Amino acid sequence: MEISTVAMMSIVALLIVVIISCVNEDLNVGFLAIGFAILVAGLWGKTTGGAVLRYFPTPLFMILVGVTFLFGMAQTNGTMEKLTTYSIRACGGNTALMPLILFVLTTFVTTIGPGNIAGTALMAPVAMAIAGRIGMPAFLMTLIVVGAANGAAFSPFAPTGIISNGIIAKIAPGLGIPETALSGLAWKIHFNSEVAQAFANVGGFFLLGGFAWITKQKASKLDIDEFAPKPEPFTQHQLLTLAMVAILIILVVVPGLPFARPWFAAHLPIRNLLTNVGTVSFILSCILMLTGSGDSKSAIKVIPWGVIMMVCGVTVLIEVMDKAGGLNAMVQMISKVSGPKTVNGTLALVTGILSAYSSSSGVVMPMFLPMVPGLIKELGGGDPIALISSINVGAHLVDTSPLSTLGALCIASAGEHEDKAKLFRNLLIWGLSMSLVGTVICYVFFGLLGF
Repeated sequence: MEISTVAMMSIVALLIVVIISCVNEDLNVGFLAIGFAILVAGLWGKTTGGAVLRYFPTPLFMILVGVTFLFGMAQTNGTMEKLTTYSIRACGGNTALMPLILFVLTTFVTTIGPGNIAGTALMAPVAMAIAGRIGMPAFLMTLIVVGAANGAAFSPFAPTGIISNGIIAKIAPGLGIPETALSGLAWKIHFNSEVAQAFANVGGFFLLGGFAWITKQKASKLDIDEFAPKPEPFTQHQLLTLAMVAILIILVVVPGLPFARPWFAAHLPIRNLLTNVGTVSFILSCILMLTGSGDSKSAIKVIPWGVIMMVCGVTVLIEVMDKAGGLNAMVQMISKVSGPKTVNGTLALVTGILSAYSSSSGVVMPMFLPMVPGLIKELGGGDPIALISSINVGAHLVDTSPLSTLGALCIASAGEHEDKAKLFRNLLIWGLSMSLVGTVICYVFFGLLGF
């Protein structure tokens, strides 16, 4: 296999970016990736810097900004916090139900838009406080919270799901996937993530002490009014915020349903407003701003600009790499050690190892998802949904590790009675082992069973 100089240099540049992302979290590799892309394209690819900058994924950038801005206002005006408190009170003090309540609540909060990082940041302090009160080990509670948040991370409304779906939309023509099928595909990938994450983390919860803990708690109750006092009723501004979130979900989900398609035909003006979840989010955000229901300055501060730039910057370098032939070279390397069935496990293993030390959505997904069309071609077949799911699940199963943002948030929120050094060690072992567990899960679920 001959590799041109520009293709080789593009691979070297990407590897340097990945290594830097593993050893130095203070450097935003998105900006580094753009710089390397300009150097590689200019010195070896005979491409101007201006042409490289046109590779910047503006549509993806705007979608991410629009959605995170809308939910930034919902977060900063107290709507999400109050919604969480009301939901926790629904268990009525039954401690044995707490793991289920928190799993469902974290899944719901993450699914409707904030995403896995914001969802964990919102739920971890509450969940760890509950764990301390009801005598549940923080390790088990971390499996519940992170498993739920990561399982729901690929919701079409959540940043990670938007990143995944944005890349998929770009490679869809090479996979023979029509644009009309992308909405259903997004939900299928979300479902696959939910199943795989729940199998690993909920299974771990029961095997490592959760079943015994629930058995002891069946007759226990706590004073829910003391632990989670009933909050003030939702204000008019918060009710409007909830309405905007509900409208966002409806306007993204309903147009894709068979019975509703005539109402949202392409020639109708309303269809122009519903191009994607980002366009709807900008419109709804304007309503919140103009009614005084959201603080735009505060919302801007909670937008994950670093992650957004990581995704967009690495995408620019991947685009240069693709045009240089480097992406095809990496595809051929992976295809030589895999078959149509085993490639799912291979992808999960490699993405899991890299994600343990690097950004799952900011570096690993933009690096591997564009390889899917080439892999299917090289292997002579394969299920694109299975390959995409293997990359996504493999990259995120390891996020229980304290080296990831999600694991670190749970450790930071653990009660003072917890041995945090032991918790760190246990989560590190669990998180790193997920690269192997993810390999087996993706091989079985997406390779053998064909999820």
